Amino acid sequence: MQTRIDNINRSLREQLTGMRVIRAFVREPDETIRFDKANKELTDTSLLIGRYQAVLLPTVMLIANLSSVAVLWFGAHLVDTGDMQIGQISAFLAYVMQILMSVVMATMLAVVIPRAAVCADRITEVLDTEATVPAPAQPLRPTSPYGVVEFGGAGFTYPGAETPVLSNVSMRCMPGTVTAIVGSTGSGKSTLVSLIPRLFDVTAGAVLVDGLDVRGWDQDELFANFGYVPQKAYLFAGTIASNIRYGNPTATDDDIWAALTIAQADDFVRELSDGLESPIAQGGGNLSGGQKQMLAVARAMVEPRDLLIVDEPSKGLAPAIVQNMIDAFQTMKASGVSILLVEQNIHFAQQLGDSVAVMDNGRVVHAGRMQALA
Repeated sequence: MQTRIDNINRSLREQLTGMRVIRAFVREPDETIRFDKANKELTDTSLLIGRYQAVLLPTVMLIANLSSVAVLWFGAHLVDTGDMQIGQISAFLAYVMQILMSVVMATMLAVVIPRAAVCADRITEVLDTEATVPAPAQPLRPTSPYGVVEFGGAGFTYPGAETPVLSNVSMRCMPGTVTAIVGSTGSGKSTLVSLIPRLFDVTAGAVLVDGLDVRGWDQDELFANFGYVPQKAYLFAGTIASNIRYGNPTATDDDIWAALTIAQADDFVRELSDGLESPIAQGGGNLSGGQKQMLAVARAMVEPRDLLIVDEPSKGLAPAIVQNMIDAFQTMKASGVSILLVEQNIHFAQQLGDSVAVMDNGRVVHAGRMQALA
């Protein structure tokens, strides 16, 4: 039963999430057939369970009633012959009914326990799963954080993959500079910067932040030292203010507006009727892709950081907005913030970057000054 419910939930989730793709490729009939198959399997299993339950409870009640009749039938003859008192029959009948009611409860448990056992097994699997990014036994803290990031022969292979995504990557990002990472789609740019906040752990080499291997850092301390703008902007259900404060729960309205200004999102937020309290749907479904991207940048900017990791901030933004964002990043760079920039927009990278790393097939094929790339 639980397997059938999983199948129908999976089918529904995929169809709702991929609704536009299904319509674009006119696959509604195929998806209807797939849902009908999962639905029929669930229906058949439910009907089978329903038939068992329909037979089980009346059968138990029939046995209980027949037992009561049998006790009274045989007890009446014993009372008639003087071998038993009426009180003894009443007591015996009460005991029999208690036993039979326990049997009725056991039949109900027989229906619930198997499903509960399946759910318990799944919960146990989750609880027993070991973290792929374990916390260090003796976490370290840097004595003087200053925002230096260094990759020392870093390599990474996804679990189950035949070939590594990253191989022998070595580079350094210094304070007050912008290191641009450019390359074609699938070259490993986003995976590389994900190694810094330990979204993944390297499978070869090391990633150092302020001279310490990130695997030895105190995790809360590590996360507190950098801002992160993911490649795919994700917003939570709530308001604009609550999403921006996700980067700093104690941020004031002035701090939020300052972050929105850096991300070039202040203009469209001011145009909203509720301003900072404007509602955000789950996943930012009521905003455009560019608006979500700007809010994701603002979320990372709401608190000063030693290191800023930005994964394609110009994606989906107009050229004028991109240019203003470049100017804002230049101001942050002048204040001593280390910026690690992943970009496919070469114009953005050239205007902002001090050094560049060109990646291809998981390797750095060129590293040096941005002028050399130009």
